[in-house]
Amino acid sequence: MDRYTVLLADDEEEVIHVIMKKINWEEMGFSVIGYANNGVKALEMVEELQPDVVMTDIKMPYMDGMELSNRIKASYPGTKIFLFTGFDEFEYAKEAVHLEVEEYVLKPVNSVELTKIFIQLKIKLDQEISEKRNVEILEKYYVDSLPLLQANFYSSLIEGRIHKEEIPGYLSDYRIFFTGPYFCCLVIHTSSGQVPKDMNPVLLSASVQKQAREHLVEKWQAKCFSYLGNTILIPQLKNESQISELTDECDRFCKYARRMIGAVVTVGIGQVCGDILELSQSYENAREAVSYRVIYGTARAINMKEIIPRKTAPSGQGNESELSELFKMIRLGSEGDVETAVEHYLKHLSFPEKTLQQHHIDIMELISALYRFSANNDLQAEDFSKDMGELYTRIFDLEPDVLKNWLTELSLSFREQAILARAKSTKSFVAKAMEYVGNNYGDEELSLDSICEYLGVSNSYFSTIFKKETGNAFITYLTDYRMDRAKSLLTTTEEKSYIIAKHVGYTDPNYFSYVFKRRFGVSPSKYRRENLEHET
Repeated sequence: MDRYTVLLADDEEEVIHVIMKKINWEEMGFSVIGYANNGVKALEMVEELQPDVVMTDIKMPYMDGMELSNRIKASYPGTKIFLFTGFDEFEYAKEAVHLEVEEYVLKPVNSVELTKIFIQLKIKLDQEISEKRNVEILEKYYVDSLPLLQANFYSSLIEGRIHKEEIPGYLSDYRIFFTGPYFCCLVIHTSSGQVPKDMNPVLLSASVQKQAREHLVEKWQAKCFSYLGNTILIPQLKNESQISELTDECDRFCKYARRMIGAVVTVGIGQVCGDILELSQSYENAREAVSYRVIYGTARAINMKEIIPRKTAPSGQGNESELSELFKMIRLGSEGDVETAVEHYLKHLSFPEKTLQQHHIDIMELISALYRFSANNDLQAEDFSKDMGELYTRIFDLEPDVLKNWLTELSLSFREQAILARAKSTKSFVAKAMEYVGNNYGDEELSLDSICEYLGVSNSYFSTIFKKETGNAFITYLTDYRMDRAKSLLTTTEEKSYIIAKHVGYTDPNYFSYVFKRRFGVSPSKYRRENLEHET
């Protein structure tokens, strides 16, 4: 039996406690995951917890229940909302039909009436979930997915098997429209190891694809098809900067898929391109981004440009797949993975059918590829600082075991440098954000969105990195910084509280006082009075 989550919002805590105690939530299939005593706090909790149901009073400080409901419906349309209020606002509430409120409950809350309402709501939620998980519907959808000709064309496109002169004919014959002017490739990966009970992994992937069509395809005019067990999307962008917005939306989609159908989904996002023939490279980027779920975690969107801003340039035709795999393991794998990749490459290098001349050519290609890799990734290697001719000569004469040790040691050194460079880049990234807060904390418009726009990254990536490095969410850090500055101003100046509130980015003095008291346990005026008395 599915259990649904409920968030309660009311500035009268005794009402909250009565509701929590009088109702047998578990028996009805619900659990109360928290409560808020004002609308602002309730909205923050909705964004963090994404409850199935929000039960809110109309009259609350800082943000009333009507505005709260509007905002929830705008960002989370699937969330069910109950309004409960006093008699005076009851008719007013019932007139707000545009909110699509599930029910209106008159205070004082009657436990029998409320139980009946939640029993009916449980039936409705079960029906919605059942529809999404209906095996017969999913099987039919899977069989009748994208038209075969279009799917084959998209597959060939990301494989790089379509020539420029063939494009107009394919687009005309298959009635495909690419308006762009920019494109990228998304790989939507559904975990086969974490599948809901009685659900087939193949059907679960089909369900994810169905949800992707409903939530992503229309807005982004995306092409959607299946390829190698994953769902592939080719979104169309108006400009290159839209990639940050797309990343955030994909991140929300991952969380939605987990909450609604129990699927653990990771979305890899490739580079933006202005020509559909470049989508093959974008697809390779997206596939590699999905692989980074072992580092950054599942159930999220991973933008390759954000995690590896400097990538290895595409290798030449002479570069073998084993060498490409070695470079991939240097960037992504463990020490054991690197050692295994070296062994596989050297097996290719030591084919007995090769002549000495062929072996020398391979060594030259190896050194050239290593040099490009180190240069493109800002890696240091003592060997490459020496005379290149001397290096070639020395490597030519190395016995197989010695060559293996040399290449393994060099590859592990590259891997360690890449890890340190990535960590340094992340810390620099967080330092820039902190510096920006220090210079702009008084700007009332300063927010997660504005800091991400300044840094040129998506909200989801920034939030993940910032919390990982600092231990706090960005909004928490910003609030604490502002409160610390306010505390200092209260004890070092004679400015009024409302003036200090403006200095630290708050236009509403009442909300400033509320946040200050929540942070320090006393109001601003009392804090100033106590500290001045202490000094005297």
